Amino acid sequence: MSLNLFSNNNLKYWNWNGFKIAWNVENQESNIPILLLHGFGASSAHWRFNILPFADMGYAVYSLDLLGFGESDQPGINNVGKLDNGVWCDQITDFIREVIRPIHSKKIIIIGNSLGGLVALTCAVAVPEEVHAIIASPLPDPVSIESFKNEKNRRYQKLEILIIKIFTKLIPIEIILFLIVNLKIIQFGINSAYFKKTNVDETLIKIITKPVKRNTASRALRAMLFGMSTRSNKLKSSYLLDNLNKVKKVPLLIIWGEKDTFIPLFLGKRIANLYPWVKLKIVPNSGHCVHDEDYHKFNNISHEWIKELKNF
Repeated sequence: MSLNLFSNNNLKYWNWNGFKIAWNVENQESNIPILLLHGFGASSAHWRFNILPFADMGYAVYSLDLLGFGESDQPGINNVGKLDNGVWCDQITDFIREVIRPIHSKKIIIIGNSLGGLVALTCAVAVPEEVHAIIASPLPDPVSIESFKNEKNRRYQKLEILIIKIFTKLIPIEIILFLIVNLKIIQFGINSAYFKKTNVDETLIKIITKPVKRNTASRALRAMLFGMSTRSNKLKSSYLLDNLNKVKKVPLLIIWGEKDTFIPLFLGKRIANLYPWVKLKIVPNSGHCVHDEDYHKFNNISHEWIKELKNF
């Protein structure tokens, strides 16, 4: 079986707020733009089995490395303040308007794996005028809406943020990353994310390991830990889904691996039960990265759903 494997050897770079952002595009002449967003710890190279097949299906396929990941710059707290899905949504919004919009007038379809799905959802709420539809596979931190209805006491919130900031500055992230790389903990983590262990090959390990070895990786991870642990409730999936539910302007498909141990399937079913307009597709015997583990199924499910969208 031949694989339509994408290589990111010819990355382009875009300047965003003084930071270098790595990106690429295939089949740019198509008038149907899609944007692929990777998950935590990954990069655009993780879409190795999706970019060219999507291009062959007739899409203009854009992909990029979120700030702090892959070949993009890895700023720290002193450079960027924090890294969370709000910051990444701002990055994506500007990318759409500065890079994609001059070429394509149509709204964008955003497809994201895990963290990328959360960023896609954030953008659908923040700038629905730019987003035609989103596909999340899967969607992280999906808990019941009720848990976020009551905001914490503001004074307590400020104290909590201060404690977290001190903790993230003191934690020896440099040592932790060194051990993760040299003790092959990364391989263990990847194996945990994949149900089919044979899919964890040397190329995948290099994709995940290479950015971690950069000398700026620890400061970026520190900014992410601080940002994601102190972010507003308005940046969490529950609030975003509730907000999107009120307007129903942006269709949402969630693709879930039946054997996902990182974000179990019952959470995806909970979303589908709470929001009947959300489409849930379950891929049997697949883990957290369906797009890489069962790429044929992922590509076909995505393509068929997109074709069914109205006003496409």
